[in-house]
Amino acid sequence: MKTPIAQEMEQLLATAFEPTVLIVTNDSARHHGHAGDDGSGESHFTVEIESAVFAGVSRLERQRMVNRALGDLPGQRVHALAIKARAPGE
Repeated sequence: MKTPIAQEMEQLLATAFEPTVLIVTNDSARHHGHAGDDGSGESHFTVEIESAVFAGVSRLERQRMVNRALGDLPGQRVHALAIKARAPGE
């Protein structure tokens, strides 16, 4: 079962990028008791996303695009976000 923040992330990214692959993984349990663990169980995530929008775009800019699409989630409600963004065929 997806957590509320994971669901929100999926919705925002699906709308922004129309991805061919979108996997949002809640890694919070692996970071229990570490810095940034707020006890919510929704502090650390990995996003794997594939979209044609990323074709010809640098890795850094892809990460910026994902962070912009997620609005206030990174840094506000999510402590850590690992992003794996690629274009189809990469």
